[in-house]
Amino acid sequence: MRADFYLKTIKISILALIVGLISGGICAFFGRVLISITDFRYLHFNMLIPFLPFAGLVTIFSYHKINKRSMKGMGLVFDVANIDLVDSQLKQDNVVIGNDINKKGKLNKGNDLQKTSIPLLLVPLVMVNTWISHIFGASVGREGVAVQIGATVSNFLGNLLHSDMDKETYVKVGMAAGFSGLFQTPIAAIFFALEVLKIGKMDYKTLLPLIISSFSASYTSRLLGLEKFQVPITKQLIINPMVGAKLIIVGLVFAIMGIIFVISVSKLKKVNSKYLTNPYIRIFIIGIIISLISFLLMRGRYSGLGTNLISSAFSGGVIYKYDFFLKLLLTVLSLSCGFQGGEVTPLFSIGASLGMILGGFLGLDPILCSALGYAAMFTSSANVLLAGIFIGCEVFGFINFPAFFIVCSIAYFFNFGVSMYGGQARIKF
Repeated sequence: MRADFYLKTIKISILALIVGLISGGICAFFGRVLISITDFRYLHFNMLIPFLPFAGLVTIFSYHKINKRSMKGMGLVFDVANIDLVDSQLKQDNVVIGNDINKKGKLNKGNDLQKTSIPLLLVPLVMVNTWISHIFGASVGREGVAVQIGATVSNFLGNLLHSDMDKETYVKVGMAAGFSGLFQTPIAAIFFALEVLKIGKMDYKTLLPLIISSFSASYTSRLLGLEKFQVPITKQLIINPMVGAKLIIVGLVFAIMGIIFVISVSKLKKVNSKYLTNPYIRIFIIGIIISLISFLLMRGRYSGLGTNLISSAFSGGVIYKYDFFLKLLLTVLSLSCGFQGGEVTPLFSIGASLGMILGGFLGLDPILCSALGYAAMFTSSANVLLAGIFIGCEVFGFINFPAFFIVCSIAYFFNFGVSMYGGQARIKF
């Protein structure tokens, strides 16, 4: 039995290496084009932002005409990963999909999850439409694209090679590769894949293939010229009771901010669907609103990824007290109506902006507090603990690991299980 396990692990690991190399290459291409697009938008913002509503129409049209099912994006990835939970749920009533904010209900044999797969067309569709969203100024991210790329590649190769992996393992291997290929934070990517699919259970049997897919994707994307964002913080925070209390406050603030973000996106999607039932009208009208707000508020300061706010926070630039709120507002509007991209990088910018303000208010080093906010906002919104801790450490250095551990733990514990990923499975005990 043990020999069979190791033989299976070796086979999966070989597939994981291939997935990592391919995903890392695609993510490098996607990321480098996105950087060029962002630079172009900054130079020609006034000319491009009026066309955002029309860009939204192109996005909806392309999905509806080419592959409508791909528009589920991350939801489709979670659906495929959760197929294998059907039998376990039928045996004992202990698996729930979603959370109180984004409820999907319990799995059953009649569920369409059993028939789902990830179409290859998802990759070009999500890449091109994310570029379109960014060039015309939508406030969206990029990690959703990378994770979907990795999951699609892994799922396709596994099916092609008739691998005996279950669907969840396919998806984990791909998610780790995609996340790592884009952000080049391989440890965080491994724990993201382990944590995000099923809250309450981590299957370490897949650890070796995840390590291989994650590190190979990170190395490949770096080799192909995609630069990693990192700001090494060399000053160690000495934690005493007073500092510990301040870190707890920081964690609580970001727990609340994560809840606000998740609820806002979820509720606005429901409102939009109720009152703007036609997806073309919905994205066009909200696209006009985003265009006007973006034009009036500092001419694009809150458009795109938010890397400009992140750079300002860590390079001595100007961060206004309202930056985090306006970035959150435009991100919620952009995601709720159908613009493609992701949530994570805008969350980083929201966290870094608010963290700098909190640092000044609490008497903590603003740079370090920005770094803590960067990690904790992701932790709270995505409902993942170890991934948040390690992304903070891999970007800003491990010297302040205890501070990241405290803040992210509080942000995770007090987010009450809400998540921007409505397809998360929750294991009840």
